[in-house]
Amino acid sequence: MKRILIISDGKPGHLNQSIAFCKIKDVSYDILEVKFKSKFHKALSYLFDKLGYYTDFLFTDYKKYYGDFYDAVISAGSGTYYFNKYISKKYNKKAIALMLPKSYKYKDFYYIIAQEHDNPVRLDNILTLPLNLSFPREKGYVKKVEGKKSLAIIIGGDNDVFDMEHELIKDELDDIFEKYPDYLKYITTSRRTSKEIENLINEYKFDYKLIYSEEPNINPIGDFIAVCDEFFITTDSTSMLSEVRANSNAIINIVDLDSKKENTKYHRLVKIIEDMDDEKVNFAKLLKKVKI
Repeated sequence: MKRILIISDGKPGHLNQSIAFCKIKDVSYDILEVKFKSKFHKALSYLFDKLGYYTDFLFTDYKKYYGDFYDAVISAGSGTYYFNKYISKKYNKKAIALMLPKSYKYKDFYYIIAQEHDNPVRLDNILTLPLNLSFPREKGYVKKVEGKKSLAIIIGGDNDVFDMEHELIKDELDDIFEKYPDYLKYITTSRRTSKEIENLINEYKFDYKLIYSEEPNINPIGDFIAVCDEFFITTDSTSMLSEVRANSNAIINIVDLDSKKENTKYHRLVKIIEDMDDEKVNFAKLLKKVKI
């Protein structure tokens, strides 16, 4: 059986895309987490890549994997692409990048699987997808209740584009509880959700609640997708918007946040989702040309 080495930066949203690729392609995998020694060392990786020089000196100590054991190396996130190239070149393996590896040379990758909202250039080794890769599975945190409708609320947090205001989220939650009195209500936060928003969420009575900072190893999204009739997702949560839209026919309500910038990838993704039809995304078909 084919086997892939996943290079991870420790961010669930990035790692989950790599795992999804392996599951969609039905290949086994191992995960290697790496981290640059500093921002300076990360900046050096851009220069080294332009010069065609690859070394693991830029990274903190990591568990050693023997690249000869794998058929390909895959990764997502700017903290992984240089190491992906280092391993793939050292052992002459296929290098696959998920999302657009900006600031690194594209030509060295066997395939780059980019998202439409990143406006990728047209190259033979770039495959453009409408949404982030995902492969949700039920884990039993919530189950379908016969005769009851349910909704899920997915809360992100501040980033360089959006501010999550306490009053905005409070108004949204108040509105949901008023308009959907008979629905079962589930909610999850993310690693970017502030303590202030977590405290606000704790003021409401949900049928299921996941506070990420308290239980970071639990991911209920697959269960939400399996049972919920409607979703409310904050606009900063690109991976969650992609995962739900790609794998569910449920109604998606996008919760707009105060934006510090315009026409960003977040805004473009929202437009893509709004323009899509109701069909789920067939990732297996879209990835068929990527041979491992």
